[in-house]
Amino acid sequence: MSENRRAAVLGSPIAHSLSPVLHRAAYEKLGLAGWAYDRHEVDEAALPGFFERLDATAGDRPWAGLSLTMPLKRAVIPLLDGISDTAASVETVNTVVFTDDGRRTGDNTDIPGMVAALRERGVERVAGAAVLGAGATASSALAALSRVCEGEVTAYVRSEARAAEMRQWGERLGVAVRTADWADAAQAFRAPLVIATTPAGTTDELAAAVPDRPGALFDVLYDPWPTRLAAAWAARGGAVVSGLDLLVHQAVLQVELMTGLAPAPLSAMREAGEAALAERAGGTSQR
Repeated sequence: MSENRRAAVLGSPIAHSLSPVLHRAAYEKLGLAGWAYDRHEVDEAALPGFFERLDATAGDRPWAGLSLTMPLKRAVIPLLDGISDTAASVETVNTVVFTDDGRRTGDNTDIPGMVAALRERGVERVAGAAVLGAGATASSALAALSRVCEGEVTAYVRSEARAAEMRQWGERLGVAVRTADWADAAQAFRAPLVIATTPAGTTDELAAAVPDRPGALFDVLYDPWPTRLAAAWAARGGAVVSGLDLLVHQAVLQVELMTGLAPAPLSAMREAGEAALAERAGGTSQR
């Protein structure tokens, strides 16, 4: 592998992404002084053109890999030479690796990243779970739950169309999924594990409904943090897994895939992410 390589995160919007902070921290710890990691604003329409220009934009640093955020995680699949079984299970790619023989392969580190984040907080197996939301992250959550949940998963959604999608994902992933209306979302808190996959502010109204002895909450958001729901959960003594936990664990796996070096420096990457978020909260410039 070349001593000088290039990687980046793509998405739209992308200015908020912490991925450059995490990957650069890993490169520094691993001694990869010749590696660069950037961010590029790329939407679905621009993605094919970006891929066509990859060789031209590499310069003296051949491409090692790409991290993908929304709305590109499914749009990228036709542009690849192949995808892993994990990525195929949810038709979602968040990682592209460029091999030495010129192939572009897709993988999904969100799913094993979720499992690793839960285990780090002591959540190994649960009898049941609830998912708030039904987007792309929710399907990855179901895939992660297929590895840690022994019983039924209830998905709280806003429409029958979304409910049908979640039931279909459940069938595909081998997870028993029951759907319920978002109006009853507070009932989710009876589950031993709740995964909130909704955009910022969506669950704020539910914070007051957190029970006295909650189970575990996995809130996939990380900025701003804590969310009102996460704060209420922690105040009542429940275990909380944050979006930063997920971001770091999936980035660890990305670094290992792109560099071929393992283990990636989890602690250094988390510290860098926490520092960057603290800077944002203090109103200083983004890293």
